[in-house]
Amino acid sequence: MFFHYKGLQFEAKPDRPDPVLAKHLQELLGGAVGEMTVAMQYLFQGWNCRVPGKYKDLILDTATEELAHVEMIATMIARLLEGAPEDAYVEAAKDPMTAAIISGTNPQHKIVNGLGPALADSAGEAWSGKYILASGNLFADFSLNAAVEMQGRLQATRVFNMTDDSGVREMLKFNIARDTMHQNQWLAACEELKADGLEGLPSPSNFPESDQNNEFAYTLFNFSEGSQSSEGRWASGPTPDGKGTFTYVDNPQPMAPEPVLPPTPPQYYGTPSTGGGIVQKVKDILT
Repeated sequence: MFFHYKGLQFEAKPDRPDPVLAKHLQELLGGAVGEMTVAMQYLFQGWNCRVPGKYKDLILDTATEELAHVEMIATMIARLLEGAPEDAYVEAAKDPMTAAIISGTNPQHKIVNGLGPALADSAGEAWSGKYILASGNLFADFSLNAAVEMQGRLQATRVFNMTDDSGVREMLKFNIARDTMHQNQWLAACEELKADGLEGLPSPSNFPESDQNNEFAYTLFNFSEGSQSSEGRWASGPTPDGKGTFTYVDNPQPMAPEPVLPPTPPQYYGTPSTGGGIVQKVKDILT
């Protein structure tokens, strides 16, 4: 059961209208790593969690908080649009560089949303449920959550530096701080899963090692010019999962011959589609 409390988790009130900044904030609301994504990702992870107790409670605690962040940013966008002058785009376009970067305001804020936020990113692309993952494997999910929080915090800090509006900055300071917490909590949860003996590296950790080709499980192949990658921690020494030792192959070679496919059946009109010539050569090779 969900219960909505009318107060915001943190204040979301700008100093002045700014429809261009409202467009920027759409990325933090409806972008691929925005607040809507983490809220839905954590909710579905929580509902998909088969481990009752602390892990499920953590996921749903955070999911519900992220819904509060969605409301904060949505409120901030609406307030940035209130009283905005009609010539905001003209003013922005006076500086060619600024106009090229921000591309003015979002017309849908006025035409479609009635001076309100949209469930979309800063380019106007609609938010998609395909952004979220809820696999049921907590170690894989928590690792992904930490990475998404890192990307979200990165974007929030970039928007922070795009404005001098103290009201917007105060809200972003709060969101950035919460992203700091969430990064740390998901990484801590990964460590807890290992300590509890539930999951670890490589994920999924209960897949039988006998069903993977262990000859290639800890080998780094040099597939680019130069060999600087051999200097890293990932090229030699024990692996983080404690189950192997890294090796490095400087000049990897193909392990299978060039594939030769048979001709396409005539009804699919591939090239070539008739007998003779190269088709016969292919048949000869295959036989």
